[in-house]
Amino acid sequence: MSSVDFEEAGHKLAEIKLEPAQEMELCIMLLECCSQERTYLPYYGLLAQRLCLINKVYRKNFEKCFAKQYSMIDRLDTNKLGNVANFFAHLLATDALPWHVLAYIRLTEEDTTSSSRIFIKILFHELSDHLGIRQLNKRLSDPKMKDYFDSIFLMDHPKNTRFWINFFTSIGLGGITETLREYLQTMPAMQQQKSESSSDESGRNPNKWWK
Repeated sequence: MSSVDFEEAGHKLAEIKLEPAQEMELCIMLLECCSQERTYLPYYGLLAQRLCLINKVYRKNFEKCFAKQYSMIDRLDTNKLGNVANFFAHLLATDALPWHVLAYIRLTEEDTTSSSRIFIKILFHELSDHLGIRQLNKRLSDPKMKDYFDSIFLMDHPKNTRFWINFFTSIGLGGITETLREYLQTMPAMQQQKSESSSDESGRNPNKWWK
């Protein structure tokens, strides 16, 4: 399947008058077909991007798909998980999907699993590949978009802050944590001691879970 195929498919689908429920079914079907492939095929992301540009309703539908897929990410095997992460990374990188969907992700030890961490790892690696680490960092640091990312870059407690810093550093994306590392260094000593105490009690090394 080539870029010509997705252009033609998008044009034909746009000409079909679908009911609202059918539009959602189309999004679900496209994502399901993408997940079933042995490896990720850009065709699906390009077609979804085309649909989002043609009609804003598809942006809303794929946002719902993102939320649903992430909520049931533990049900996907590694292959499907990777395809789905690549699919949504393409839509985000091309701004076909609004970045506020990332608010569905809460990156803490308690709120993530092995599967969700792998999904986040692939998603952000693909975003870095699409945009470049400098542009990605700029996007994530944009004050106008800060609220979208607060649930990922939590600063409510040193333990949570250290968790995502360690996570992104361990997957080779430590560059996007520099600003928030500075924040961590300014935290009161008592809070840092509390975080270290909590980490010791858990008796686990968070760095190994997503490798």
